Amino acid sequence: MTGERLRIVRAREWARPERPARREVLSAVPQLEQGRPPLLFVPGFGHGAWAFAEHWLEHAASRGFPAYALSLRGHGGSEPAPAATLRSYTHDVTQVAASLPRRAVLVGHGAGARVVAHALARYPARAAVLVAPVLGDWGTLGAALRRNPGGTLPAVFGGGLRLSRRQLFSRELPDGEARRYVARLGRAGRRAQWQLLTGREPEPAVGRPPVLVLGSPDDRVVPAAALTRAARRYASAPLLFPGMGHDLMLDARWREPIDAILDWLEKDPAPATG
Repeated sequence: MTGERLRIVRAREWARPERPARREVLSAVPQLEQGRPPLLFVPGFGHGAWAFAEHWLEHAASRGFPAYALSLRGHGGSEPAPAATLRSYTHDVTQVAASLPRRAVLVGHGAGARVVAHALARYPARAAVLVAPVLGDWGTLGAALRRNPGGTLPAVFGGGLRLSRRQLFSRELPDGEARRYVARLGRAGRRAQWQLLTGREPEPAVGRPPVLVLGSPDDRVVPAAALTRAARRYASAPLLFPGMGHDLMLDARWREPIDAILDWLEKDPAPATG
């Protein structure tokens, strides 16, 4: 196994290997190879690879970046997995990332950002981007309970998390598109939902890759203070897109955040120090 495809495996993972699962991976690649790192997009709970295939995959490819989107097990077109855990999802990400031709940039959205944070301890990513990250703090849960009690409370007791149009999108997005996206939402594994709040913190990233945190101060899922806390974990400040909802990759102004991500990557950010 080459350094480009290295995946770190802990002793406990050898003793209790994760069950294999059929995974959906969607992709868009540039017409001409430009040697840029591949991007692996990891959607949040309830979302599948389709959420990035709507806009971001093709847009990234048009700017020379090979782009891939993974549906975590139990989501999108991947194999059903009602008993999935955060470890299961982390396994999905590291397996797909290790199969790509070069070291990838991991891009996680929502709870997918928490999965990416865990994956960074097992896969030497070129860089990482956390989009509207739900990293599992109780402040984010409290905000969700205040803003969407009927959709959030069942998830606390093992039911499905139901997100509303108002939480996910700005008013700029046409109602027809918003309804179509909300209708496609699924649900995460019960154990994974609970572990998002009670699970262990991610271990330090392999190789200290640069990490970009971005989101919207008007996100009705992730409070602005949570964005700031997430960025501080990686010694940075969040890049903000006012007026957008939680699902930045689907909202009306979807081009702004993906262009900011690609601009940052084109500058070839250096690994973290200190």
